[in-house]
Amino acid sequence: MSAPAEGPPRTLVVACGALAREMLAITALNGWTHVDLECLPAILHNTPARIPEAVAAKLAAARDRYARILCLYGDCGTGGALDRVLAAAGVERIPGDHCYAFYAGLEEFAALHDAEPGTFYLTDYLVRHFEALVIRGLGLDRHPELLPDYFGNYRRVVYLAQTEDRDLDARASAAAARLGLAFEIRRTGLGGIARFVADKTLGEGAAWRS
Repeated sequence: MSAPAEGPPRTLVVACGALAREMLAITALNGWTHVDLECLPAILHNTPARIPEAVAAKLAAARDRYARILCLYGDCGTGGALDRVLAAAGVERIPGDHCYAFYAGLEEFAALHDAEPGTFYLTDYLVRHFEALVIRGLGLDRHPELLPDYFGNYRRVVYLAQTEDRDLDARASAAAARLGLAFEIRRTGLGGIARFVADKTLGEGAAWRS
């Protein structure tokens, strides 16, 4: 009797907490029972120098439990330090300097940036937490007079929408209005994340849904 076929390698995805909802949705939709997710607090983006050491601790704790580990972070302001940690551990991360790039696609994001460098980007996560992360996070609830100091060089808000959600669309538009900026929506979906995880765990060109 032949031995049973081996399944995909047991894989851990170490991700930014801002991507948790999306990664869990992709995993459930595709039935990827071989993939586990561990997230670090999204608040680390306020102190990016701490991201590499936090990721390194996750990798060290998981090394003996998984055949493969992937990283769902951009460089995220670490100045290459995160990539050095990942290279030393033999762990791949999704291409792109930040989540805006791997949501929009690297070429599309470059085109958006070239067309208008003064763009403030929103994702589903940032729309949901706009008040906490942007308004209160920058102290604009207490000092609204600082708005021109923070956003005076911006010209537009581009909402990179991962979902079709009228409520989020309306909240994103309201956020742009609050900042006094023009507003655009680009529907990105979750294909960038799904493609990365499928290619690395199931093989290049593997089918996926998002």
